[in-house]
Amino acid sequence: MSNSHDQRVTETLALLGLAIPAAPKPVASYIPCVRSGNLLFVSGQLPFRDGALIATGRVGDTVTLEVAQSCAQQCVLNGLAVVRGACGGSLDQVVRIVRLGVFVASVEGFGDQPKVANGASDLLQRLFGESGRHARAAVGTNALPLNACVEVEMLVELAP
Repeated sequence: MSNSHDQRVTETLALLGLAIPAAPKPVASYIPCVRSGNLLFVSGQLPFRDGALIATGRVGDTVTLEVAQSCAQQCVLNGLAVVRGACGGSLDQVVRIVRLGVFVASVEGFGDQPKVANGASDLLQRLFGESGRHARAAVGTNALPLNACVEVEMLVELAP
């Protein structure tokens, strides 16, 4: 097995039956990421797979906790696609995942936003080990863009 960080992530994803897709295009007037020094700020990612949202609606109503966790995981995969693109096609520059912001469109009274966010967090920890452990906010909201049920933003530290 190669010592490449990118290769290890790709192999782990393959074992999980997952892959990093092509980076999704922005759905409004923003850019996918901004680098400031060694930090890469990745814009909020929606759970697009093959050009369509995996699920729409609010968690606790039309979207189950399990589907929302899968959506959070897909948001991370899309975010990693943005990171890979910003780093010349490889994740080898990733030093650590610093922070996630996870937004969950949920019904009033739903309080399991942290469990939804675990879909994203657990995947990053599995892919990057200790470097994948991060600070996080898991926030409930009444609606997200395009009626998505989850949105995830990432802050990633890159090698100089």
